Amino acid sequence: MQRISKRRKYLSSLEERKYSVAEAVEFLKLSPKTNFKESIDIAINLRIDASKSDQNVRGASSLPTGNGKISKVAVFVEGELAKEAIEAGADAVGMEDLATKFKNGEDDYDVVIATPETMKVVSPLGKVLGPKGIMPNPKTGSVTKEVGKAVEKAKAGQIRYRADENGIIHGRIGDISYSPEQIKQNIETLLEDLRRNKPASSKGVFIKKLSLSSCMGAGFEIDMSSL
Repeated sequence: MQRISKRRKYLSSLEERKYSVAEAVEFLKLSPKTNFKESIDIAINLRIDASKSDQNVRGASSLPTGNGKISKVAVFVEGELAKEAIEAGADAVGMEDLATKFKNGEDDYDVVIATPETMKVVSPLGKVLGPKGIMPNPKTGSVTKEVGKAVEKAKAGQIRYRADENGIIHGRIGDISYSPEQIKQNIETLLEDLRRNKPASSKGVFIKKLSLSSCMGAGFEIDMSSL
């Protein structure tokens, strides 16, 4: 009951208005404490028709201050590139043996990387990797011959994004230990990448709305002029 009352008191202190990034982060830090480090998540509403294939928005963004999470990375690769992937920090490297692990449900990975040559092994895993959002794709840089660089970026906090059926991008932008400036830097980098990926058929204001929240806290709509 005490936790509920604290949360209600916290929620009642919030106003229905737009917040600067600094204000939103400070309010998130003031939310009732949990026994784990909460993520700070972003939701970006885009002016797109997600049902149209030419308006799909997906890509990857290397956040300047990371996203507060160490990703587990699996790489489909063989030969000399396998050594490169391991040296870069890959958690798993393989071919058919790795594919078998995914088929058997042993797929506790956040990022999957493949070379163009190994997609013949990865493509049949589409039904497993696709729903989890980790199917390698050239647009996100996860199908590449530069596996070392791809692994390093993934480990450094690169986020991969894809607009959902409502045209909204969701992702982790940091955690509750981040400063407002760190969160702001990450947001601005992500927005730059999104604008570069704006579909030619999308007209008008591309980014309609941006909100921040923690996994247990309230959501805050961000005043775009504060960015």
